[in-house]
Amino acid sequence: MKTIFTFIAAVAIYVNASAQTQLPNVGFETWTGSGTTIEPTNYHSNETGTGWAPTGPQTCFQYSTSVHSGTYCAEIVTESFIGQAVNGVLTSGMVNAPSTNKADGFIGTINGTTATPVNHIAFTGRPDSLVGWYKYTQGSPSGTSESCKVRAILHKGNYYDPETPSNSNHPDSSANKIGDALFISAAANVTTWTRFSVPFNYVSPSLPQYVMLNCTSSSNQLTTVAGSTLYLDDVSVVYRSGVGIQNPEEVSKNIKVFVYDKMMYVDFLNRNYDESTIIVYDLTGKVVSESQLSNNKLNTINLNQLASGLYLYQLTGTGFQKSGKLLIK
Repeated sequence: MKTIFTFIAAVAIYVNASAQTQLPNVGFETWTGSGTTIEPTNYHSNETGTGWAPTGPQTCFQYSTSVHSGTYCAEIVTESFIGQAVNGVLTSGMVNAPSTNKADGFIGTINGTTATPVNHIAFTGRPDSLVGWYKYTQGSPSGTSESCKVRAILHKGNYYDPETPSNSNHPDSSANKIGDALFISAAANVTTWTRFSVPFNYVSPSLPQYVMLNCTSSSNQLTTVAGSTLYLDDVSVVYRSGVGIQNPEEVSKNIKVFVYDKMMYVDFLNRNYDESTIIVYDLTGKVVSESQLSNNKLNTINLNQLASGLYLYQLTGTGFQKSGKLLIK
């Protein structure tokens, strides 16, 4: 009996730890730097990379003309530089370009020049899937088969992407991998905000220590095509997937979440989903509120304890997930 209770307690601790780990600033609302070096807080581009990386053009931009929600999204562009296509990149790691050979370039959690660990985002959960919203424009010439890529890698220690070394540019860290989620878009223009959802595939039963999020406007590292543009917003991870989680729009679009006078309202009228939960995060990814939702009613949640500012929410139930931003005044 004692063994059973110990197992139940361990599972409860594990689930609680997983539920409270989320990616920071993945609504891309806060930015640091200015001009060509402006980057989303917690994330980096080639401009703050090593070797040849910062000598190339700016490829990551703060964008506000058309966003999925909030004020800003990330615009990632494959640019032309001295006759070559420089892949647009946004990463929680560091862009390292030890030579002008594009195959030698990599994203890692180390500074490729000094070999010192950098840019680790702590992450101890084992989510089910990676979700987000994107728009995409293929580069020229017209009809070129270009696609974008978003990849989240859960790992311990240091990690490198691509994993396979080129000309001894980095160690092989594949043993540090816990799991990853990979989204590669169709080779087509996507002119309206579109949701993507991809599962995490695990290769180890361990809890990770870190997450590395890598987003590129060209999925092919060796692309020769300039102009491909990825708009990215509202990325998150989902812990409790259900049937149909990959296509939840029809379910979630009729569920309204809004804030007025520091009260959060979740319109769950005429809904009968089991075990629905709404979690509110600050922009660092810290959980600041978590509530169970009642069916067939307008749920009200007091957020008076929170300071004014922008927050993220994730609403999860059986067979659906909805996320977005909340502005508390």
